[in-house]
Amino acid sequence: MQKEQRKRIIDKHRDSLTRYGHHANALYWSSREIQEIRFRVLAEIGIESGDSLLDVGCGFGDLKRWFDAQGMLVDFTGIDLSPDLICVAQEKHPGATLLCGELADFDFKPQSFDWVLLSGALNEQLHDDGAYARRTIACMFELCRNGLAFNLLDARSLNAHDLQSFLPQEIVDYCQGLCANVRLMDDYLDNDFTIYMRKA
Repeated sequence: MQKEQRKRIIDKHRDSLTRYGHHANALYWSSREIQEIRFRVLAEIGIESGDSLLDVGCGFGDLKRWFDAQGMLVDFTGIDLSPDLICVAQEKHPGATLLCGELADFDFKPQSFDWVLLSGALNEQLHDDGAYARRTIACMFELCRNGLAFNLLDARSLNAHDLQSFLPQEIVDYCQGLCANVRLMDDYLDNDFTIYMRKA
């Protein structure tokens, strides 16, 4: 990601945090309920208590809170580009590993985590025809032992030029070049889809 793009995202989240505080709206979710629908679909890839996971674009660490509420104790690592969001996440989840930066900033070893998840972190319009998203998907898949689950905005039903959306079949085709076991879920929200990539 280019320096000016990173700055724009950081500034955008600083502004939204000032306006909304610790709330789903500060992360540009329409509601906590919508946010948690996405969390549920991601978790259904097969995550169990005791598993380790990396949350890419973790925001406030709300995914950790969601797992805790389900009674699932996971070894949680979250990364986010926004230092302001990470600061709040560290206050809310002192036992979690929370790091500031984008995925390319870190030198995680391959297969460092049982699972890698991403929710909403690839919605920023970068005007690169999805190249950054594809690089991120490939990197995330390398970091997981069991599988990767991520969601994207569905270009078939969303016409928002200020957000990055994708045609699901194009992403499926790309993922199948990396992984033999790819599954698409697009029946839970009108403008969203989730991809599972399993290594077993």
